[in-house]
Amino acid sequence: MKSELEIRFNELSDILLNEMNDEGFWTGQLSSSALGVAVAVAALHFHNSEENKSEIEKGLKWLLKNSNRDGGFGDTSESPSNISTSLLVYAALNLYSEKQEIKLLQDQVAVYLKANNIDLTTGDVAAAILGHYKKDYTFSVPILTMCALCGIPEKNAYEKIPQLPFELSLLPQKFYRLLNLSVVSYAIPALIAVGIVIFKQKKSGKIARSIRTGAEKKALKLLQKSLPESGGFLEAIPLTAFVALSLINAGYRNMDVVEKGVEFLKRTQREDGGWPNDVDLSTWVTTLSIKALGGRLSKVLNSEKQVGLTKHLKTVQNKIVHPFNGTSPGGWGWTNYSGSVPDCDDTPGAMLALMRLNEAEKIKTEILAGTNWLFQLQNSDGGFPTFSKGWGKLPFDQSCADLTGHCVLALATVAGNYKKESVAFQKKLNKSIERALLFLLKHQKDDGSWLPLWFGNQKVSKHENPVYGTARVINYLKDSLPYFDNETKHQLQGMIAKGEDFLVKVQNQDGSWGGAKNISGTIEETALAAAALTKTDQREAVHKGFGWLDKMFIEKGLSSAPIGLYFASLWYDEKLYPLTAYLEAISKHLDS
Repeated sequence: MKSELEIRFNELSDILLNEMNDEGFWTGQLSSSALGVAVAVAALHFHNSEENKSEIEKGLKWLLKNSNRDGGFGDTSESPSNISTSLLVYAALNLYSEKQEIKLLQDQVAVYLKANNIDLTTGDVAAAILGHYKKDYTFSVPILTMCALCGIPEKNAYEKIPQLPFELSLLPQKFYRLLNLSVVSYAIPALIAVGIVIFKQKKSGKIARSIRTGAEKKALKLLQKSLPESGGFLEAIPLTAFVALSLINAGYRNMDVVEKGVEFLKRTQREDGGWPNDVDLSTWVTTLSIKALGGRLSKVLNSEKQVGLTKHLKTVQNKIVHPFNGTSPGGWGWTNYSGSVPDCDDTPGAMLALMRLNEAEKIKTEILAGTNWLFQLQNSDGGFPTFSKGWGKLPFDQSCADLTGHCVLALATVAGNYKKESVAFQKKLNKSIERALLFLLKHQKDDGSWLPLWFGNQKVSKHENPVYGTARVINYLKDSLPYFDNETKHQLQGMIAKGEDFLVKVQNQDGSWGGAKNISGTIEETALAAAALTKTDQREAVHKGFGWLDKMFIEKGLSSAPIGLYFASLWYDEKLYPLTAYLEAISKHLDS
């Protein structure tokens, strides 16, 4: 099988090289999003429907071409319809429902929504949406606010929308984690903008109104201060559009935040009229590409390319206290654009990529800064969150297994490469790793699996993806084994063995892996599971997995699946995910 894998590796690595951009790194391509289109169209309409007529018409045409058979809309073209995206599309269409073809599409969406217990003529839309998202207002309140602004649905719509406490944003960032905020850490711009427009539109008590009236202008200044140079908050189309349409309807159309946000939306629209949820994941897919090449990295990437990648990764490392989440210098975000925020998956990914590309001393400054950044973000439970330490009240702010496993590998590699650093540094490093490993031990399920946070599967109960999470953690732990003593290795091997047993048990009959047992397979999940079973006696499972991958590649090419989760559970797929996962699986087996 190795000779066949060598051929496929060469073929795939050529494709990977061709995907590299002219600047010497990878940008990939995120799927277009019906939700992103709907919210962007609404924002452009409220800003200036005539001035933005071309972009609005292109967006509406995209919606006309991309509805599902049931009349609803999903997050990607491969996603089943859902009430959130469909409701936002319905609301955006309501702004142009005088056009016959738009009205017809809107009526089709209404049929889907009614079939899912949202009757736009008599039902309580707010109750349905709030019931779906429960205590997490990150997405439910912006959805209801946009609907109300677009004339949907029932009378007194604003009275049924919870007031977001935007005044709390004025407290020092270090106190945010102590507050029981109803939005996740990365949604503070929405907390402010959506909170202000709700405040303007609904009644409130005298005391609350007095407090919020006094806080309004200060909160807007804070929002302005956190605006990235690109104009896009988090480089995200939905978040930026929600902020813009809220501020416009609150009477702040001429704010710099709005003008730059609208420019961002117009600039990021695709030729076919669509928008992705986020501009790109360039840092993430670049580090995935470097990792995917394994021990053959130098055979694929010449010295010039390696130097270019090193320079790029050094350039996009955060050099300041970040205005968005207040973290220290040293972290990396998911893209090279200015709206990116340092996070706990891209930071270990970039650190590992730099250490693969360079001798330790050449990148010492960057690696130690990244290490200290990770130290400061680690939670009291030993795990690592995504953006901000200590929030943890809502799912996307909690410590999670896949990010923690990634950090373990990065920190263990640092321990192996920088043994001459101070005793105090070494102690801190070892303690951080020890706490992270205890987190992983505690959060391994009885069946041997781990759950990821930012990845899922649309067909699995609760949209979880234990195959992805388990495969990622196993790969991280296996790669970190050379850096540990025998006692720690023994403990990790026990965890790894349980995880491997889980993966073997949930493999499909056709050799593929989906998100869980009996879930149709994808290239991403199958490749990552096959990679995780490197250096085991599960040869039959691995052979069947590579057989399925080979067949899939020949018949359908590198078809990407919507396994990514973004911005309060929006699905996306990424063009480079299947390619990098397939290459990583082959590399691990050829290197073993």
